[in-house]
Parts: sequence; C-alpha cells; structure tokens
Amino acid sequence: MDYAALSDRIKSLCEGEEDMVALMATFACEVHLSDDRFDWTGFYRVVSKDLLKIGPYQGGHGCLVIPFSRGVCGACARTGEAQLVEDVEAFEGHIACSSTTRSEIVLPVRNAKGTLLGVFDIDSNLPAAFTQEDVMALSEILDDTFASCA
Repeated sequence: MDYAALSDRIKSLCEGEEDMVALMATFACEVHLSDDRFDWTGFYRVVSKDLLKIGPYQGGHGCLVIPFSRGVCGACARTGEAQLVEDVEAFEGHIACSSTTRSEIVLPVRNAKGTLLGVFDIDSNLPAAFTQEDVMALSEILDDTFASCA
C-alpha cells in the first residue's frame, strides 16, 4: 500500500475544505479505492454522548447506529484507541453489520483540539488483513485531514 501517494491525493482533494461531511465522503472514497483488502470503508460520527451514527461510506450497507458500549467501533470511540481486529468472530461484542467481514480496523477521528468527531472503520473479507503499519499511516492521514474541523 502506497500511503504517501494516498496522503498526497487526499491532501490535494481536500485542500481548504473544513466541512466534516465533505471531508469524510472524499476520504472514504479515496481509501476504499486504494486497496483491494478494503471491502467496507467509512465513518461513524459522534452524534450525542456515547452514540455513533453512520456517516459517508463506500461498500454495502453499514449499521445505522452504534452505541459506544457495543462492537469494535464502539470500543474505539469509548477508549479513543485504534482497534486492530484480526478475527472479528473472536472480538467479544462484535456487531455483524456484514456476514462476510473477517477482520477490521477502526481508528479515532479527532480535530486539532483533540475532540472526538467519530471513528473511521475499514472491514475486510480477509482474515488478519490489517497491520500496525496501516494503523500508523491511516491515523496520520486522518489527523492531517480533520485538523480543521470544529
């Protein structure tokens, strides 16, 4: 995966944009198209205390609402830490939005003030599809992209 090229494309496409939904839509599209491992790529937005709702995404239907108390996305939002799940069946409390998902990575999305805006979720139909390199590279691109959001 060429994360430097992905970062450059996203920076170019999002330059000057501050609207969170526009940034999410562009980010999800670019990431989804960048790697065959990615079957579902999208955002869940913080809409109230302890509640996520689906945002822009690419792929099949996602769950509409996820409480912070449930699933991999909820764990990421609750702890503020990236979730790298090699086998979703082994993750206690996993929410099966798609029966074909085998592994998942979920990253917190924050603005420059550190406010949690949501989480970025990538699902794969392959087991153990993601690495720590994915976590680090995508986290850096997310931080750069969403720094300007309120």
